[in-house]
Amino acid sequence: MEYTREEALSRLLESYRAYYNITMAEEGQKPLAAVCEFFERSEKYVVSRQANLWAANCEEFVYLYEVEHLTREIFEKCRDEAWEDGLHRAHIGSGHMYTYVTPVFLCDTCGEDARRALRKCRIYKSFRFSLHGWMDFHTAVLEVLEDNRITTNGSGKCVGKVLKNVLHLNKRKRRKNL
Repeated sequence: MEYTREEALSRLLESYRAYYNITMAEEGQKPLAAVCEFFERSEKYVVSRQANLWAANCEEFVYLYEVEHLTREIFEKCRDEAWEDGLHRAHIGSGHMYTYVTPVFLCDTCGEDARRALRKCRIYKSFRFSLHGWMDFHTAVLEVLEDNRITTNGSGKCVGKVLKNVLHLNKRKRRKNL
């Protein structure tokens, strides 16, 4: 299915709305279109909540960027902004398990140097030798004019699957039996 950047953005926001807190970006924050926040707490206790055996907090911050042509400079600027903002939003401490910082770029076209930088992007941080959890950086780009081509970094393969499912890009053409 063919999408424009705006249609892909609205479809992603509609999908994220059920589980994420969404904040639309202001005009001065371009190319950022929206920030989606997800928080989950799991815990196990015995008899009452005061006898807590363990607790785990999981967070994800998705940054949706809308760019006409993604260059390496734009990618690096947005990557650094998303990572810094994710570090400030994360609730690091006892009980923190993981935080994912996930910038998703919706663009018409993407430069080869930007695509290469995105694929090689590896950012990971652990807190107190992982006793207070870790942060991982997932990223993806969707090129709408290049037949909805999706490129991800190594950690962001799950983001690519989400994009394919939400935008219905994984539908294969079925052969007709004669």
